[in-house]
Amino acid sequence: MPPVTATLIWILVVLVAIGLYLSWTAGRLDRLHARIDAARAALDAQLLRRASVAQELATSKVLDPAASIVLYEAAHAARQAEEEQREVAESELSQALRAVFADTRQLDVVREAPGGDAAAHELTEAVRRVPMARRFHNDAVGAVRRLREHRKVRWFRLAGHAPFPMAFEMDDEAPPALADRAA
Repeated sequence: MPPVTATLIWILVVLVAIGLYLSWTAGRLDRLHARIDAARAALDAQLLRRASVAQELATSKVLDPAASIVLYEAAHAARQAEEEQREVAESELSQALRAVFADTRQLDVVREAPGGDAAAHELTEAVRRVPMARRFHNDAVGAVRRLREHRKVRWFRLAGHAPFPMAFEMDDEAPPALADRAA
């Protein structure tokens, strides 16, 4: 076998190995983007659940009128918010929940109403799940961002036309009355 043929074979082997590595990296990036989509859908579901439970509680006439109005308006704004304003609206709902349930007696009033125990439990669960869903989403975004920062991904445009992922930043601190009950 002439030396030129052996050199060409080695060059071909190296090129195939590089191609396989780039293909594997592109597949990994695609799976991470799919993970972001799934995490975003889960986050949207949890945010919608929290807003729906808050809105339902606000219209149940269990809370005092001022608390009902504050909670209803914040929940309605969170449900109707455009994508650009979603983080702000969800943060305002978190603040409204903290304002309404700043005192544990307010939650006791809800529990004493017919069906209130179930409503309080549902609200507690919804408030508890939002930070977890947001954390999963932001972790997936961080993984994609770290991979997309590599030179090989940028040089070979392995991300394709996928938009650069953005983290979902909001105030998701639970009201003390609900956080104590969730633990």
